[in-house]
Amino acid sequence: MKLRFLGTNSTSGDCPTLYATDRDSYIVQGWQLFANELLMQLEIPEGETAVEVPTELFEHLKEDGLPAVDIKRPQAPIMIHTPQGTCVVQGRAVTDQEALAQMSIPHYETCVEVPKSAITALLEEPRGADLQR
Repeated sequence: MKLRFLGTNSTSGDCPTLYATDRDSYIVQGWQLFANELLMQLEIPEGETAVEVPTELFEHLKEDGLPAVDIKRPQAPIMIHTPQGTCVVQGRAVTDQEALAQMSIPHYETCVEVPKSAITALLEEPRGADLQR
């Protein structure tokens, strides 16, 4: 899998980072979740994991040509906003060695792959039935 760097919120390069892939998906590198209250609320299927990132990380989606970069409708299990102003992103755990070799991942971080369509759906304004929930 080939990665294209979209952005990070760090100057040192070892912080949450966003990549586009050649598989029509995004790689979200973020802080690992350990046994905390939020993690216990998630139902994470085998082969998937979740990371926590600052919400501002998704401003870098504009580097992939997306016109709007505000997450307008976070939806579990893809994304959950936290009271601390971050978000938890769930997706397939990245095990592709070619992709991992392109990243600098400190021991307290990991990464998930999320389909591009799932992320772009979060950018859309709520419509019809969504507004009645």
